[in-house]
This record gives sequence, C-alpha cells and structure tokens, in this order.
Amino acid sequence: MDNHGVVHRSTSSSPSGDKEKMTYSDMDIDQHSHVRGIETSAETSLHRGLKARHITMIAIGGAIGTGLIIGTGKALAQAGPGSIFISYSIVGFVVYLVMAALGEMAAWLPMSAGFTGYASRFCDPSLGFALGWTYWMKYIIVTPNQLTAAALVISFWVPREKVNPGVWITIFLVLILSINYFGIRFFGEFEFWLSSFKVVVIVGVILLALVIACGGADGDARGFRYWRDPGAFRPYIATGSWGEFLGFWSTMVTATFAYLGTELVGVTVGEAQNPRKTIPRAIRLTFYRIVFFYIISILLIGMCVPWNSDDLAFANKASGNANASPFVVAIKLAHIPVLDHILNACILLFVFSAANSDLYIASRTLYGLSSDGAAPSIFRKTNKNGVPLYSLLASAAFALLAFLNVSDDSKAVFTYFVNLTTIFGLMTWISILVTHIYFVKARRAQGLGNDAMPFVAPLGIYGSYGALAMCCLIALTKNYDVFVGKWSEKYPTFITGYLGIPVFLVLIIGHKLWTKSKGVRPHECDFYTGKDIIDREEEEFLAAQAAERAAAPEKKGSLFYRRFVSWLF
Repeated sequence: MDNHGVVHRSTSSSPSGDKEKMTYSDMDIDQHSHVRGIETSAETSLHRGLKARHITMIAIGGAIGTGLIIGTGKALAQAGPGSIFISYSIVGFVVYLVMAALGEMAAWLPMSAGFTGYASRFCDPSLGFALGWTYWMKYIIVTPNQLTAAALVISFWVPREKVNPGVWITIFLVLILSINYFGIRFFGEFEFWLSSFKVVVIVGVILLALVIACGGADGDARGFRYWRDPGAFRPYIATGSWGEFLGFWSTMVTATFAYLGTELVGVTVGEAQNPRKTIPRAIRLTFYRIVFFYIISILLIGMCVPWNSDDLAFANKASGNANASPFVVAIKLAHIPVLDHILNACILLFVFSAANSDLYIASRTLYGLSSDGAAPSIFRKTNKNGVPLYSLLASAAFALLAFLNVSDDSKAVFTYFVNLTTIFGLMTWISILVTHIYFVKARRAQGLGNDAMPFVAPLGIYGSYGALAMCCLIALTKNYDVFVGKWSEKYPTFITGYLGIPVFLVLIIGHKLWTKSKGVRPHECDFYTGKDIIDREEEEFLAAQAAERAAAPEKKGSLFYRRFVSWLF
C-alpha cells in the first residue's frame, strides 16, 4: 500500500507476476467508503470512547464472575483442593496464551469486526463466519442466564413465592438495555466502576480467606490441614489414583467456564482509544490478574473448606445465591455472622455487571459480523452515540428467554445453556489460536518480523500450538462422565455438551459450499488494507494527548497510580 491509499498486489492473471494497482473500491469497499471489517462512515462507525483504564477493567471484569465465586464450590466438592488448584492453573495459562495471540493481531490492526474479522482476513472467511455466529449464540444464551441468576440471588432475601422472578428479570433487562443505549463512554465508565468494585470484593474475599486459614477468625489455624485430611484429591467415578485423575479432569470444564469472557477484549478494539497501546497493556496485565485473583483464591479456599463438608454439599444444591459460594461456606465454618448477606449483595452486582457486559458483547459481535459481510448490513448502522442500535435490539430480544425461569420446571433448561456456552467458548479460543498460527506464518512469509509488530505473543506460534492442543483436548473430553451410567439420564448433557462442535463445523462447511471461499495463503494475506486509517487515528489521538499534557502536566498522584496501582485497577 502506498501513501495514496493504493494497494499493490500480485495477480495470478499476470504471467510475469507484475504488480497491478487496485484502489480501495476494488477491495471490499462499498459506496459508504467501508473497508471490510473497518468502519469509517459516520452512519456505521463506532466511537473510540474506551480509555486504557476501561479496557483493562473490562478485561478483568469479564473474567471475574459467578464462575469463580460460586462455580468453584461444586468443583471443590467433586474433586478436592489439589485438583482445582492444578486445573485452574493450567486453564489460566491457556487463557493467557489465547489473549497474547489475540493481542498480537489486535495491536497490528484494530478492526471494528474484532476477532471475527481477523479469522476472515488472516485465515479463512468461513472460519470468521462460523466464529462470529457461534460467539453471538454464546452471548445471546448467557445473557438471559445471567438475568435468571440475578433473580435467583434476590431470592436469598425475597422468596419466589412472594415476588415472581419475572419482576426482577424485567427490571434488570430494562437497566442493562438503557446502559448500553447511552453510548460507549457511559458504558465504559459504568463498567469501570462496577469492575473496580468486583476487584475490591475479590481482594477482600482473598484477605478474608487468608485470615481464616491462619486462624485469625476463630483461633483455628487450618493451614494445609484439609489437603492431608480428607485429602487434596477426591476420587470421582473410579477409585484410587485413576479416580483421582478423573476427578481432576472433571474440574477442567469448571475452570474453563470460570475463565470464559476474558477474550472479550478482542471485541472492544473497535472502540478503544489508542488500541495499539491499550490492548497489549490489557493483555500483559491479564496474566498477573489471573495469578492473583484465580490461583491464589482457589488455593486459599481449599485451605478453608474440606471437600467433604456437609455445608459444601448443601452449597451444591443451591441455585445461584450466596448459599452456593464456597467462600460463604468458609465464613460459616469460621462462625462469622452477617457476612453472608454482604457477600450475597456483592454477588448480585457481579451478576448484574456480567449481564450488562454480555449484552454489550452480543451487540458488538453481531455488528462485527455485519461489518465483515457475514450478516445483514442493517446491523452495522449506528446512532449518534455510536451504538449499533439494531444489533443491540436484536441481541436484547433473545434476553427474553430469561422469562422461561418464571416457571419452576425450567431451571434444567438453563443448566443446559451453561453447558452450551462452555463449548461455544472453547470453539472461540480454538478459532483465535488457529487464526494466530496462520497470522504468524503469513507475516513470516511476507517478511514482517517481530521488530515491526507493536506487540508479539511471548511464546509465539509454539505457545499457540500448545494452547490449541489443550483446548481441543478439553473440548473433546469435557463431558466424559456422560459415557458412564444410564444413557437415558445422561443424553441431554451429552447433546448440550457437544452440540457446539457440529454446529461450528456445519457453519464452516455450509459457508464454504455457499460462497466457494478458500483459505488465505500466507504470501497472499492482506496485512495493510485499512491500516493507514488506523495509523491516522493513532497519530491524531497521540497529538491531542500530547497537547493536553502540555497544557496540564501530569499530577504526582496519577504517576503513582500508573506505576503501582494500575496493574490491579
């Protein structure tokens, strides 16, 4: 690409291999000056209103949720503290590799279409099509699930016999729709403070667990007592060391579900200010936060609660409020009053924040599909606030599925929904890793070295290969226990546990048959179309930022925050 927005390419029709000039209009640009995957028109472009602090907090806020504070209870009772510590550590490292792979592509070309656009552009248009639609399916399923969880949390104080859950679902749906409607600046600020509150709560819970483990609550210094008795590993299905391994592997799906959502940074790149700096920073900080929030909290909860506790067994039967949290079990075992009500209120905000960000991601994913040419063009139209209104309304319509929970017999439906979101999430991680592998091969073929990249994945292509192998293994074996026992009782779990794989493959094959698309060859991969647009935006932003700093020098407190506190917030 030259300075005049003209792309040079080699064409197979030229036997000599001479380069022919091709303008943007020849390369997926319509009458609205739309570079496929990168929106520039006022009618379709998003507003870059997400600051660095918004991006970093959305990254961690997407990962901190009920999967950590509630889901660990079932995993602990099923497999023991040693199993969940190992499984959460392994999956946490895999998540970091996925994020690093995504960050390398996003820093080079922050596309409005997000990782859907990267898959289409660097790997195969059919992969981008399948990835986008399955990711959207995941979020239109998980959004009503979060709304249902919010209603169940409130039932901790107000039983459903007194107030129907449909009332709370309606209130929360109206609230999250309003927050998303008012634009990315309002959404980003709102999510920043909610996610900051999540961080404060998790830090508080970690400190509380440490105090309990050291005997500061009731004078009983537990230490690693429960790792010895009843033991670090609980056998599952079988006995002996094989049973202990099966127990450990059964928690891999719990760990995966807990980490799902971390990758949503890849959807925010179209609305990020100075994305080439903010996205890599969010990626790097993710690793430290995963270690601090997940690994340490999992280690501590295994020190405070034995897997054979009767209270923990009760927690597994609870629906989604504070009673289901192993941290509340730790509080009860330490005989600390009132805190369970406080933690329940915190969980309510956790779930509300998750529902809010899930609707945002669903709307931006549908917008990205439209921007990438894989969905009707109406879904990429935006209002004056830069909100893709039609995508938002279409995604919000599926949130009405939450009203299924108004009847008592529908809770099983949402258990299956959770199973579906896990497999769709794994398909997303697999697609991101495959795209990164193609991306690295293509830039090597075209002589784009690491020194030309704003950010490079620390373990490179080999890290993506390793993470890909682990994700495929988890996807294929995550519901292995359905093959044990009565098939008549297990087949719904089998269907929902693996349905995402054939759906994903059907979307890829169907798209290929319909469009006759082919995979992108390394030497033909397009790294530059639209890059000058992003370069100009970055130059303008940096110039405006420099002018602001010259007019108002940085305060000492701001410097302290950036150096010592920003890794946490």
